Amino acid sequence: MENFVFENSTKAYFGKKCVAQYLPTLLQQYGSNVLLAYGGGSIKKNGIYDEVMGILKKAGKTVTEFSGIMANPTYKKVLEGATLARNHQADLILAVGGGSVMDCCKAVALAAVYEGDVWADFWAKGGTIDFPTIPLGIIMTTSGTGSEMNGGAVITNEDLKAKTGRDYPQLNARFALLDPLYTYSVPQKQMISGAFDSLTHMMETYFSAPDEDNVSDSINEALMKSTIRNLRRAIQNPEDYQARSNLVWASTMAENRILKLGKKGDFQGHILEHALGAFTDCNHGCGLAVLLPIYYRHIKVAGAVKFARFATEVWGIEKDGKTLAELANDGVEALVAFVKEIGLPTTLRELGMTEAQKALLPQIAATCVASPGSYKHLDGAEILDIFNEAW
Repeated sequence: MENFVFENSTKAYFGKKCVAQYLPTLLQQYGSNVLLAYGGGSIKKNGIYDEVMGILKKAGKTVTEFSGIMANPTYKKVLEGATLARNHQADLILAVGGGSVMDCCKAVALAAVYEGDVWADFWAKGGTIDFPTIPLGIIMTTSGTGSEMNGGAVITNEDLKAKTGRDYPQLNARFALLDPLYTYSVPQKQMISGAFDSLTHMMETYFSAPDEDNVSDSINEALMKSTIRNLRRAIQNPEDYQARSNLVWASTMAENRILKLGKKGDFQGHILEHALGAFTDCNHGCGLAVLLPIYYRHIKVAGAVKFARFATEVWGIEKDGKTLAELANDGVEALVAFVKEIGLPTTLRELGMTEAQKALLPQIAATCVASPGSYKHLDGAEILDIFNEAW
């Protein structure tokens, strides 16, 4: 394993009724002004809003609402939240939702106290946060991104057609409340795409150096198998608590930095999808379902050792005298079959792209950079090939 330093400052509270059990005490640690952030309003339909607001009011908090956070949060939305946080002197930002709400609120926590251009200084390029940001707490309602236990935030700059993710440990939430019951009200397609997103986080860490035996890869294989197994169960019975709780924690584990210890990491697939999302605002998990298998077909020869291990250890494919290349191919095609099995799109057309949008593919590809962690360096022509093959 490569050298590393590990710390995760987010305290996670997991399980049924954890919000009612722990939030009242947690709120005592912060001042009276709370910025309550959420998305399109589904929490008002499923009862989560009333529960959380009741706890906040009982704790004597003054609540300012920051609503309407979209699936791919924009820089303009970040600035809107930052203005609210400053004007109401927020002592705590409480993000109630999935990854989009969490990511937006991390950026708001920074933007509200920074006097410069947050996009230019922290998203267009990596910056240094050497000053205190507004404390953030998370109540997860949708699983998949794993954003609840890291400082990562993916933000879309609509004006620049850029979708960029950065991970700053200083933006980790102080606490994260993870009640699997809250995820029951999520539409099935969103549940499936979210679980697949978490699987891609595992794969994009796994398919990178080192390939020698290491603890992170062994944990990763167990998590990938668990995600595949429990997603199948959750599709059959959406209220299978065992399956849903396993999916929630597997998603958190995929992005709380544990799997990345001693690993180089790739995430070329996410780079491709972020570019696509910046131009089309597509569902993130669905975009990955289209692009990642095609990308893996392009790099499977260069990463044959790991893709062969993926086939045998994750998918249970027997070696049966197969060559390394044959096993590597079997691993990728098992992933392709799984995407079809769970009903996610396999082409850009199925994703919803129009013939008119197809003309944007060269422009989309041109915004992609090559990941230094990939088994194979992709030049601009090959990146465009991947998008064209996805059509």
